[in-house]
Amino acid sequence: MAPILPPDRRPVVISGPSGVGKGTLFKLLFERHPDTFTLSVSHTTRGPRPGEKDGVDYHYVTKEAFEELKAKGGFVESAQFGSNFYGTSKATIEEQSAKGKVVVLDIEMEGVKQIQASGFPARYVFIAPPSEEELEKRLRGRGTDKEEDILKRLTQAKNELAFSKTGVHDKIIVNEDLEKAYKELEEFVYAPVN
Repeated sequence: MAPILPPDRRPVVISGPSGVGKGTLFKLLFERHPDTFTLSVSHTTRGPRPGEKDGVDYHYVTKEAFEELKAKGGFVESAQFGSNFYGTSKATIEEQSAKGKVVVLDIEMEGVKQIQASGFPARYVFIAPPSEEELEKRLRGRGTDKEEDILKRLTQAKNELAFSKTGVHDKIIVNEDLEKAYKELEEFVYAPVN
């Protein structure tokens, strides 16, 4: 059976604070609509971690190759974290779109600003926590972060929540109940083109 494609085929940019459940939501979208969506694979200058595969987890490139692609305007967004660079390539999105897939991008706030400033056609969804207290509870509940990392993530979450109130996103979904949040995401993605 052929996949049911959304009427609006522009890439879907999903953003929101760490720990809010973005990955869980888009993985549900992929599971429930196989062969329709694909996650954009970013370029990075960092080396692969154990178990990661080139072209699956990231496109691993040298710093020189990254800078050359950036100079040619090859990224819709890019950022530096520590000594490594990360970026979302226009060509990667275009290749997946040409295969009939709707591309989903999991992007942080600065990347959203860059994509919007570039004029790249996309739809923007922000996933919000029910409250800052609930977000802190979720981050601490993961048991994977040091205290200073949790505090950094919470500070960044306040910035992202403030940014979400500026009207830049097409849809804001509060992830209090996973199925309800998923239904909102699915309805947004499959909404008729205006």
